Amino acid sequence: MLVEIDEHGMISHARVRHARSLQIERGKRAGAITGIVVHQTDADTSASSLNSYKRPKANGAHFLIDKDGTIYQTAAIYQRTNHVGPLQAPCLVIPTCTLSDFPEKVGATAMHRIEMRKAPADRYPSNMEAIGIEMVGRARLPEGFKPDSRQKRMSLERLRGDAGVFPTPTAAQNQALSWLVHVLQESMHLAASEVFRHPDVSRKNITEAQGANWTLPIPTP
Repeated sequence: MLVEIDEHGMISHARVRHARSLQIERGKRAGAITGIVVHQTDADTSASSLNSYKRPKANGAHFLIDKDGTIYQTAAIYQRTNHVGPLQAPCLVIPTCTLSDFPEKVGATAMHRIEMRKAPADRYPSNMEAIGIEMVGRARLPEGFKPDSRQKRMSLERLRGDAGVFPTPTAAQNQALSWLVHVLQESMHLAASEVFRHPDVSRKNITEAQGANWTLPIPTP
């Protein structure tokens, strides 16, 4: 299903509402788009995220999917946005390299620098190459949660980021996600293997986008 995408990278389709925020755009991409990264916003409403994208030098992704399945395009596809964070090595998840490629106890920043020396085809997509899709959903601490000694020293927000659990996206969100990913894959010539959950590519809460499903059947018009 090909859709019209203008010269700036804005989708023209009845399912996509334009809510472009220039504050989250970081300039035109230098190379090709090589992947899609799926996130959750850690906010309860789409309005909260859309408002945050209007702040000076805000960070955000290219699309936002509300709980009712409404899709907002918040940045032009051909513009970079900051949504990925420091890259992890694929060998932490799939056997495409060995940990001997990295210094002992390498930190997030060092690992990111090592990964960014590689060609895009040999690593996860970074902000330079990835389209970001956010799904509205806020992490919450599990009922009866008891922090350990390390966590007791954290602020509530940091603790929630460390131990919180993201909700499963709604059925409407996953249907919208499947449609959007399908459209982007066809238009950008991206393979099914080039779609990732945020915690796979960066050091994020492992429950983020855990229930995201972009493989649902797409109804024919």
